[in-house]
Amino acid sequence: MLVGAHEVEMFEGARARLEAIAYRLLGSASDAEDVVQDTFLRWQSADRELIETPEAWLTKVLTNICLNRLTSARAKRETYVGQWLPEPVFAGDRMLGPAETAEQRESVSIAMLTLMERLSARERVVYVLREAFGYSHGEIAEVLDLTEPNCQQIYRRAKQHLAAGRRRVEVDAAAARMIVEEFLAAAFSGKTEALVRMLTDDAIHVGDGGGVLFSLPLPITGALRVARFLRGLFEPSAAKWQMIGGRPVLFAAVANGVPALVLMVGERVATVVSLDVTDDGIAAIHTQANPAKLERATRQWAASEHGEPLIDNW
Repeated sequence: MLVGAHEVEMFEGARARLEAIAYRLLGSASDAEDVVQDTFLRWQSADRELIETPEAWLTKVLTNICLNRLTSARAKRETYVGQWLPEPVFAGDRMLGPAETAEQRESVSIAMLTLMERLSARERVVYVLREAFGYSHGEIAEVLDLTEPNCQQIYRRAKQHLAAGRRRVEVDAAAARMIVEEFLAAAFSGKTEALVRMLTDDAIHVGDGGGVLFSLPLPITGALRVARFLRGLFEPSAAKWQMIGGRPVLFAAVANGVPALVLMVGERVATVVSLDVTDDGIAAIHTQANPAKLERATRQWAASEHGEPLIDNW
């Protein structure tokens, strides 16, 4: 069935919302783009005269595609080399979706996206649609072909699974730069104690190299162990530069709502180090170095202003 200009315009008006839902459900910007394109193809072939509420129809189709993707993704992650982390996106990316409330902003942090991996596929859908997009339980029930009481029960269960953890400190670009500068000063000081003072006692480091770069099999936990690892990580060496493809230039940014250290090699984002900051200190450090998960970040970086580098000769 041919799609007229009005139908295309209607879909494009919903694209940003659909991408934001898919990104929260899948933790991958590239997969979210693919799912939205699949949704458009189904919209293109549907009998649109029978669709009473296009927004609800598109959400339902997108969600069902994501449910199938989540099922297959879990199987793939059983053979994933090293630790798995979501794909980071920088401030201003429409994938981040609505950010009016603290809950909406929290739902797209790397820490929360990682935590949501604990949920079943249905729990994740219910949590995301309710918490981040304000769908009623009745609307979610229609999307998932469930009863409203069942959706409420699933939502309560999801909230229980995600209850652990501290709420992070929200930052703007200026505050993020100050935090990253302080973090770098401690990391380059060569003194473990300087890093320990910035970390919470139960701090954790998770790194994703995707099997392309060196990947640790398990997270590093505890302030002292994390600090020792970071001290070694930030010691300059030709071997490190060779591993990431060259000598990096270091920038500060905001990624998924938290301060981030960005390592640029030429025009390519080589690594994004996200700092989950709480009132007690840095509670989690997520290092994304898998090249396949930094392609969108590279495109976004090239199209945006990012200020002067913190270090241009590491």
